[in-house]
Amino acid sequence: MKKQIKSIVEINDNRRSRLFSFFIQILILISIITFSIETIPDLEPQTRAVLQSIELFSVIIFTIEYFLRIYVADSKPKFIFSFFGIIDFLAILPFYISFGIDLRSLRALRFLRIFRVLKLVRYNRALRHFTKAIKSAKEEILLFMLVTLILIYFSAVGIYYFENQAQPEHFSSIFDSLWWSIVTLTTVGYGDVYPITVGGRVFTFFILMIGLGIVAIPTGIISSALTKSVEKKESEENEA
Repeated sequence: MKKQIKSIVEINDNRRSRLFSFFIQILILISIITFSIETIPDLEPQTRAVLQSIELFSVIIFTIEYFLRIYVADSKPKFIFSFFGIIDFLAILPFYISFGIDLRSLRALRFLRIFRVLKLVRYNRALRHFTKAIKSAKEEILLFMLVTLILIYFSAVGIYYFENQAQPEHFSSIFDSLWWSIVTLTTVGYGDVYPITVGGRVFTFFILMIGLGIVAIPTGIISSALTKSVEKKESEENEA
């Protein structure tokens, strides 16, 4: 019995496993859509009742899936505290916390239902490649994030010294300058805060050039990691 359930629940190249995977994916998408519809104001009571029924059905299925995965896991603690184990748990947690209890303060936990989106990673091959790519390039990504934080602080300090006297209301401290630094380095440029001094504008020009690189670098890192992940998968399939 355990082997049969394991062959269905875990991703395998058999018909029942593929059907189970497809069913869960469709249910996740339906659950996400209903979650979004629930945010529409002034919904009819009948509509809300239907949405609640769909939510109840989804939670029951996801709960059964969660406990089945624990049952068939070779190491139960390892699965429970794994990435997917935590995601599966967070996907059903809000429902059980508020079940039968009128605790308005717990309504904020409903946002955890969005973690159901991450459940799709388990069933989609392309998304699995993406997660593998992120893991393989985690050191480069962490290094990039560290350098980015340093540049954000450096640019905040620079613009503060250029613009503080000219615009004390916008650049009253380095902490206030961080907002300008973030939107400039990410090349968003909302236009709510901008330099007016010559030195500040020249400094902004160089920061914008650096910002273009900051946007491009992680794309190159992840693209390279994805290519390596796909090539590794293809070589393993050819060897098999």
